[in-house]
Amino acid sequence: MDHDILVSGGGIAGLTAAAAFGRAGFDVLCVDPAPPVTERDAAGSDLRSTAFLQPARAFLERAGAWDRFAPHATPLQVMRIVDAGGNGGTPRVTRDFDAADISDQPFGWNLPNWLLRRELLAVIEALPNVAFRPGTAATGLFTRTRSARVSLSDGTRPEVKLVIAADGRSSPMREAAGIGVRTTRFGQKALAFAVTHERPHGNVSTEIHRSGGPFTLVPLPDHEGRPSSAIVWMEDGPEAERLMALDEAAFEVEMTARSCHVLGPLTLASRRTIWPIIAQEAHALTAERLALVAEAAHVMPPIGAQGLNMSLRDLEALLASAESSRDDPGDATVLDGYARTRRGDIGLRIAGISMLNRISQSDHPLMHDLRAVGLGALHGLAPVRRSLMQLGLGAGGRRDAGAQ
Repeated sequence: MDHDILVSGGGIAGLTAAAAFGRAGFDVLCVDPAPPVTERDAAGSDLRSTAFLQPARAFLERAGAWDRFAPHATPLQVMRIVDAGGNGGTPRVTRDFDAADISDQPFGWNLPNWLLRRELLAVIEALPNVAFRPGTAATGLFTRTRSARVSLSDGTRPEVKLVIAADGRSSPMREAAGIGVRTTRFGQKALAFAVTHERPHGNVSTEIHRSGGPFTLVPLPDHEGRPSSAIVWMEDGPEAERLMALDEAAFEVEMTARSCHVLGPLTLASRRTIWPIIAQEAHALTAERLALVAEAAHVMPPIGAQGLNMSLRDLEALLASAESSRDDPGDATVLDGYARTRRGDIGLRIAGISMLNRISQSDHPLMHDLRAVGLGALHGLAPVRRSLMQLGLGAGGRRDAGAQ
């Protein structure tokens, strides 16, 4: 046996998997077809950001990553929801959900994706039992009862006990195993970029709903001496493409208007990226000697910071199951346990986030009115408000949740 585990995919989920399983004592090989981009302004860098919610912190600590993330992390203390669906697109209803209502910790912590890759690489480089081969793709999979052989683009075929597919929504390993997917297309695209602004964000994450999808500002550390935020702007596809084609000055005018001026004039502080919005769920989470995690298993619209936090719950569940059979982490009982643990949560969250996205996307005045009334009513009932915040965290919500 060449390794205990092969991780296909060197994105944030794949590198976290390599770190977590490596720190747990497994021998791990991680491969990815492209070298990771670890500088903010380099070509191909991922300018999106990730908000790690409270329950993710303990797992990141176990993976040896949190101590490296913490100095760069911006706390998310308040989640602000703004309904701007009336005439003129000005705020009609604004409600704040404060983490202090349910915890002595913030909801979570936000970090840029390019920086996460840089820090995760440092973690796995310090682990003698983890090897990373950038520029190497997993191209084929042959499994049998006791092991799997993975064909790699460098011509090698390592034999392993378990293959973890963290290789994205078009996962080559999932396709090699013959696992299909259910895909919902919303006709939307999302733009992601960073901005600076006049007013401090105050560690408040703001989600503004009008039509086309939410416009979300997530706090970042100051950039060049000015307050800064990451933005994900969802719109119907043609409108997103129009915005993407605007020159910088025209784009700044439109994004400031779409932000309802909540932080004052916005100045573009990075290049823009764009990608299609879908919901996708794999028909199965496992096959012989194979476990699907992260976007190989599930994709959803970027609402409520659920995407990567769900991926970390995948990894936590898979690691817990693998540790019950340390000599053979790819045994059928390990994989069955993982699938049972994760299937229900994945299905419910995809359905819930998809519904919220449809509501935010709608341009029907009646839907706007219902959204505004519903937001006010849900926030006004303290027990309901607390329950919603706990559900959004994905776990716990106890007064001491996230405190380590």
